[in-house]
Amino acid sequence: MHARMDDMPDDPLREELCHSVKHRATLYYLFYDVLRDDVGEERAAELMKMAIYRRAVQLGKQYARFAPDDLDGLREAFLGNIPDDGRMFDPEVERADDDGVDIKFQRCPLREAWQEMGLSDAEVARMCEIAAEVDVGLFQGAGFAFSADTWSPTGDGCCRLHIRPSQPTP
Repeated sequence: MHARMDDMPDDPLREELCHSVKHRATLYYLFYDVLRDDVGEERAAELMKMAIYRRAVQLGKQYARFAPDDLDGLREAFLGNIPDDGRMFDPEVERADDDGVDIKFQRCPLREAWQEMGLSDAEVARMCEIAAEVDVGLFQGAGFAFSADTWSPTGDGCCRLHIRPSQPTP
């Protein structure tokens, strides 16, 4: 079992960082909740994903120099940009070769925040699916093929990211 961010040794900067990410998680849920009341669950999720994806595509441009197939460079740059030396998400590289990179996150302060808010497993899974759009936009915006397996109550760890070289357009 991996330690939660709140269980890590006292460090004011780490606590502020964790609080900031959990604040983002709370905002995501509140936006979703308001939209869901107005336009329904599916449309609310769709709108949230669209907004998160747009921002992530902007962020993905920093990794575009690695496209279409420098997976080693992308992996190193991406992992090097995870806050708090990676401890926040505790990434584990499960695969790294010329055909793809698979990264499993052992923890997620967003998911932890939703669980602490008392959301059901189904609601947490929905919020993880919505929030994962940041990774979709980031890697697609950088010029790579990407898919993710998001958290589920029956899985281990959190998200699994699957990054592949992009295919040339015919």
